[in-house]
Amino acid sequence: MNLSQLQDQTKAAVAKAAAFIKKHYASVSNDQIEVKDHNSLVSFVDKGAEKILVEELSNILPNSGFWTEEDTPNDLDKELIWIIDPLDGTTNFLHNIPYFSVSVALWNKTDLLVGVIEDVMFGDVFSAVQGEGAFLNSQPLQIRLTGLSHSLVATGFPYTNDYPVEAHFDIIKHWLMRGRGMRRFGSAALDLCYVAASRTQAYYESTLNAWDLAAGILIVKEAGGIVSDYRGGQKMLAEGHIIAANPTLYPEVFKVIKDHDV
Repeated sequence: MNLSQLQDQTKAAVAKAAAFIKKHYASVSNDQIEVKDHNSLVSFVDKGAEKILVEELSNILPNSGFWTEEDTPNDLDKELIWIIDPLDGTTNFLHNIPYFSVSVALWNKTDLLVGVIEDVMFGDVFSAVQGEGAFLNSQPLQIRLTGLSHSLVATGFPYTNDYPVEAHFDIIKHWLMRGRGMRRFGSAALDLCYVAASRTQAYYESTLNAWDLAAGILIVKEAGGIVSDYRGGQKMLAEGHIIAANPTLYPEVFKVIKDHDV
């Protein structure tokens, strides 16, 4: 299996979905929005983008399975699985905030093999192949080593109201008092890409799904970053919480989160 060729084919599929999403930017009405759960929204754009991706990726690997956010039945019995978020940052998209992405990863149930994330509105394509490095468009990514005093830390907030709010605010206070500031952008996939590109130096979040994280995990690792779950393990896809940071900053981020037991 030629992973580099698969990456190029995946980029083409992602670009087609991204073009569909961009075409409908700022044109979705309130009566076209469904509420899946508290603050969890979906529209025909998410579903249409997923349909495009499933069709295109099925042509690339006809015997593959899918693990997706919207309507496609999950099939995790196949040897190779496409993990898809057709529109990561739906709330931003529906509020006309131009920070959302398409995220696709290829997974063999042990390792992430290929990851592609496209910033829909800016056109940046972040990608990685296992063992071959990470790229922003055609330029290789190598995470810069930066301590907290020179760092921006990004996070996200759970959709559910059932989480330790005070502990989360205490963690945020730690970064605000010691770093250059906090950012909350609203697309976990792009948040991971920003770490890989050294635009931010660390990112952490909980109550996520595998499709939010899969491609970004590979991209950060291949760019030289450290990625773990909140316990320091590698169960990000299963447990839905993640820390991603440059190697200098990672130990402090991990310790602060662990000490607050979130």
